[in-house]
Amino acid sequence: MSSEKTTWWDIVKSVFAALLGVQSDENRQRDFSQTSMWPYIITGIVAVVLFVLVLIVIVSFITPAQ
Repeated sequence: MSSEKTTWWDIVKSVFAALLGVQSDENRQRDFSQTSMWPYIITGIVAVVLFVLVLIVIVSFITPAQ
C-alpha cells in the first residue's frame, strides 16, 4: 500500500463514487489509509448540498409558477 498524498481531485472522485455506490475496493482502502477524514467529510457535505440545490432548480423549472 503506497502512502502517497491524496489530491483534492482523488477525494472528489472518491466521494462521488461513494455517493453512487460504485467505489472500488482499492480506492476505499486508499481513502481509509489517510490520516485525516475531514477533507472527505467536507467534500461530501458540499456534494450533497450541490445535489439538493440542483434538484430544487430542476423542480422549480418543471413545476408551473403560481
